[in-house]
Amino acid sequence: METAPDVLAGYRPPSRLVQDKVIDHVDRHCAAFIALSPFATLATADAEGWPDVSPRGGDPGFVRVLDEHRLALPDRPGNNRVDSLRNVAANPRVALLFLVPGIEETLRVFGTATVVPAGSLGVDLTEFGREPRSVLVVEVDRAYFQCAKSVMRSGLWDPERRVERTAFAPMREVFADHCRLTTPLPDDAVMRAGLAEEL
Repeated sequence: METAPDVLAGYRPPSRLVQDKVIDHVDRHCAAFIALSPFATLATADAEGWPDVSPRGGDPGFVRVLDEHRLALPDRPGNNRVDSLRNVAANPRVALLFLVPGIEETLRVFGTATVVPAGSLGVDLTEFGREPRSVLVVEVDRAYFQCAKSVMRSGLWDPERRVERTAFAPMREVFADHCRLTTPLPDDAVMRAGLAEEL
């Protein structure tokens, strides 16, 4: 049976272009992409190295470019698990993947993060009428654009491949099963409107 090194040896080396596209700051192209992005994933790991990936979203540009070496990611009200924030407190290394609907390329940003109070940056990060509870400031170490192949393969932005919500169980049913509840939950619309912080 082949080992991991054997398998990896079968890949050709990355091209010079693929290697050279990595930059150590947020340039004008990165900043413009982040300003258009309403959705990103945040990857963190705890002190033992166990990984976590958290979806983050808001109005386009909800992640703020403070300067070419720093990003501000507001923490919005959620389920209060704060897994990502606890991870950053123990292990500051993070990665962000930015997506923009309609654009098939994605932006990857790597760096170290610090959790700071919401009012400490002198920047208004109010969104949907609410201030964030805290802000993750990311010191950028690397940034680069990922080619479009994975998004193209997935048809992510293709309306003809859109999945109807009825194709998957209502979340009230999912949560009831996962939490072994004996009393029914309200319907999904009510949960999204009023119970989101509890789930």
